[in-house]
Amino acid sequence: TLRPCDTGFKEKIKSGVVAKVATKSTWLARVVNRHSEIFSWIFFILMVWSTVWVIRGGVNFYLYGSCNGLNSSGFCIFDPTGANNKITTISGAGCSIKPIDEKSLTSEPLTLSDFPHKTADGAKDSLIFIGCYGCDYSRKAYPQIQDILKSKPIDYTFIHFSVKPDMDYLSNYDYCADKIDSEKFWIFNDSIFASTEKNIADPEYAQQLAVKAGYSLDTFMACVNDPEASKATDAQKSEVLKTGLYGTPTIFINGKSFVGPKPDRVYRRALKGLW
Repeated sequence: TLRPCDTGFKEKIKSGVVAKVATKSTWLARVVNRHSEIFSWIFFILMVWSTVWVIRGGVNFYLYGSCNGLNSSGFCIFDPTGANNKITTISGAGCSIKPIDEKSLTSEPLTLSDFPHKTADGAKDSLIFIGCYGCDYSRKAYPQIQDILKSKPIDYTFIHFSVKPDMDYLSNYDYCADKIDSEKFWIFNDSIFASTEKNIADPEYAQQLAVKAGYSLDTFMACVNDPEASKATDAQKSEVLKTGLYGTPTIFINGKSFVGPKPDRVYRRALKGLW
């Protein structure tokens, strides 16, 4: 009758879908036509559900560096490689993503005075960094932590936990550097992380770093070769394992654990009054 079509939007969509399905199966087209209201609600609910999960994943990624929550592995669209949860396992098996039971991680067994430790005036926050000198993810997180330490006063403890055989000797070096001069230790520590993994695998190179940090080589090596140093580092290692540690880096901020090299914002949000 040459009048404008007055078919509603709902009918247009329904007829379009039915026509499309009818080209594949007339039986299926009849089912869709008869139960179109139900299918519409199903797709609407799925849309709402997926939107909620995308928003939830985005919020979690911003807060924790993972779509699935703090220290949680699993696929994340914002971090498809899982880089924020990768660790070097303490077995030395290499880098992997490992699920975490947060209840098994605690800093309570640690006697902080047994490890390199420094407190800034007015510090209200504590940060414990457990890392391996020769592990990629520890080396990635270390500069982030050093930048944060410059931002506000923090009660800071560093613990070297070797997960690679060629880095085991550095535990004695760490112990002696801190025992002989705790101030020079931090210079020595920074220089190790600034060096390549290949270089620090050589004890003679590490000795040169100790001399550059201001230590007397004779005094330093006398301590390193003392059986008491090995006993002390073995005791420290046993103490660290009581925390439930399964990989490096593991960072405790005010008692809360962060496993893997998280984005800078995650660490900063955990510190009072920084962000």
